[in-house]
Amino acid sequence: MNRELQDIRFTALLIIGHTGSGKTPLGEICETRGLWGKRCAHFDFGAMLRNIAAMEYTPNFLTGEDMDVIRNVLSLGALLEDEQFHIAENILRAFISNKGLEANDMLVLNGLPRHEGQAQQMETIVDVKTVVHLVCSPEVVFKRIHHNSGGDRTGRTDDTLDDIRLKLEQFEERTVPLLDYYRNKKTVIEEFEVLADTTPEEMYEWVGRNVNYRAKLIG
Repeated sequence: MNRELQDIRFTALLIIGHTGSGKTPLGEICETRGLWGKRCAHFDFGAMLRNIAAMEYTPNFLTGEDMDVIRNVLSLGALLEDEQFHIAENILRAFISNKGLEANDMLVLNGLPRHEGQAQQMETIVDVKTVVHLVCSPEVVFKRIHHNSGGDRTGRTDDTLDDIRLKLEQFEERTVPLLDYYRNKKTVIEEFEVLADTTPEEMYEWVGRNVNYRAKLIG
């Protein structure tokens, strides 16, 4: 990444929610259509890690040790911890550069940050103005994944019952506390209840109508 991009702190919208709640489909629509007059780039961290592990994306800035960490994290269903954040940071900065983001563009974050340590270390890169919390009960999660309600589960190898249960527990323990972290920073947080048949289009229309986001982001 060039020096000019490194100095920009990009405006960001963070989508959080249980696995299967619809984060990726919502992020993809935001990138395709934009949001509140802004060009958006959807950073799907989980998808990027899976592509790297499968050698579908092989960035030259990752060392062999980094690759081992990524594969281990994915195999265990774990998260990158604070001491491993350089991996996430390098992937995010490369994404920003490859997308050609400019100062007025908006990042839509999905899968990063996942816990408070990551959020703190990201402060120099992004300014999270809005958090979209897709609220989804475990029962609904299982139905959405079974029926592929968001259209994004095809080919996923981490949707076994054990995998899903682990992710649900991890979300409650590590990611839910992010809501308090951002509340303390006076960040706009809005919740959208996701049902078994909620479509990505419905989510996008709801986000687009929300005047609180608009007021916070563009004044």
